[in-house]
Amino acid sequence: MIDAHVHVFAKDSDEFPRDVDETTLADREETAEQLLETMSLNGVEKAVLVQIGGCNFEQHAYLLHCLREYPDRFRGIGLIADHAHPEDQMDRLADEAGIIGFRLFSIGGESDPLAPINVRTFDTYRVWEHAARKGYVIWLYPPAVENHCVPFLLDAFPDLTVVFNHMAFCPGEGSFSYDDQGRPKIDLPIPPVTRYNTMGLHQYPNVCVKLSGQYAFSKEPYPYPDLAGWHGSLLRTFGADRLMWATDSPWILKEPGYDKLVKILDTQLPELSADQRALIMGGTAQARLFDRD
Repeated sequence: MIDAHVHVFAKDSDEFPRDVDETTLADREETAEQLLETMSLNGVEKAVLVQIGGCNFEQHAYLLHCLREYPDRFRGIGLIADHAHPEDQMDRLADEAGIIGFRLFSIGGESDPLAPINVRTFDTYRVWEHAARKGYVIWLYPPAVENHCVPFLLDAFPDLTVVFNHMAFCPGEGSFSYDDQGRPKIDLPIPPVTRYNTMGLHQYPNVCVKLSGQYAFSKEPYPYPDLAGWHGSLLRTFGADRLMWATDSPWILKEPGYDKLVKILDTQLPELSADQRALIMGGTAQARLFDRD
């Protein structure tokens, strides 16, 4: 099994500098070793580490450390400080150790879906262009107001692998907050209003979706029954070979628990065949992410 989206971080220090917020206090740590122990207890072999704690190169120090220490267990997703001039940082991070792609929280495109679209004017165009040139993955979590821009970028870069985060929900303005455990909470309709645009992306064979973050979007406790219909729609639309299971650890360690997330497909997609389950629980991530190098 492969957990396709987790976060690790060390205590804030000169060796491992990072930003600090409500969820990542300066003296808090969620280390790679702690993650590996939890993975081992649950039969998970590999994971994708997603940068947290800042976009600057220096703030990737702990992520790079983990990728060097455990090259057979992890791949990494980085962040970019300057979307207008991203090439040097993207290459430096990718050349260091195990970083295969970069996460974007915005497109920087036209918010009016009826306006003329020129992708070269998008704030992140050079990120997409360089990712396509070098074979990097785009780890995408776009705002709802910009989701209509994505197909234009996919037309421009059809060979680029794009992985939508967290069931392809696209946060709207004012939708983000924290729950009573200090975890991200995104208040959006279920299924998402952006679903028709998202499901239309099935025509692009390199677009994948992560089945993760249920705790942040569901309006019900585990096993999040209100999300089962949306999981089914994603499976029917994209197929198991383009879906990836992930936990979004560490935010789920206390509630509902890592072991519960390993079993999430039992209730979200109970009709899965053995082959489909194997793809979603690791086969897709192995083929799309780990076998790239």
